[in-house]
Amino acid sequence: MKTITSFLITGLLLLTQSLEAGERGGGVGFMVPSPRSSSPDAPVARAPAAQNNPARTAPHPAKNAQAGNSPQRSTTPVGQARSGQNQSQNNPLSYAAASRRTVHEMHDHNWWRRHFRVIVFAISGFYYWDSGYWYPAWGYDPSYNNYDYDGPIYAYGNLLPDQVTANVQTQLQQDGYYFGPITGSLDSATRAAIANYQRDQDLVVTATIDQPTVESLGLA
Repeated sequence: MKTITSFLITGLLLLTQSLEAGERGGGVGFMVPSPRSSSPDAPVARAPAAQNNPARTAPHPAKNAQAGNSPQRSTTPVGQARSGQNQSQNNPLSYAAASRRTVHEMHDHNWWRRHFRVIVFAISGFYYWDSGYWYPAWGYDPSYNNYDYDGPIYAYGNLLPDQVTANVQTQLQQDGYYFGPITGSLDSATRAAIANYQRDQDLVVTATIDQPTVESLGLA
């Protein structure tokens, strides 16, 4: 009987202390158990990593644009292209070699898709990727053959041809060589600005976007 009475008194004292401490904002803390998954191998959700400079980040993979539909920009990363005739982007051709590989003939979309895996729509025409460069795909869709420049455009950072051109225009504008709008189009004003920059930097004057020029501008 004494033992039971002692336990009751002790319990009342602890309860009184807990209530008093609660009024003061303190007291004994109790850990709330975190819910556990019913599956021991359930993955832990992680927040997506923030992307730096999203303008230069390659979009998510998607199908290439198809002729006959409203043209949509392909978002296939260049690095996914694999073909026996396509060279790795990490070891691109020189501009002179790339120029010799340019396909100037008109072909339908079936021919282009048989020969090149990555074909995208940019600005006002379709481009194919080969050996580290973008080239106009003449005839892929006859409705979209308005190319400002019929030659290779160096493809760095998995960017589409208009993104590459826009970055070059932006940097040339900051350096005082280009004074037009940022259009992503390799028009005559942009090519003239590139030529002037190349001449001042003792680069080979190609008047277009090649690897040495991109590297000199600090873009790759």
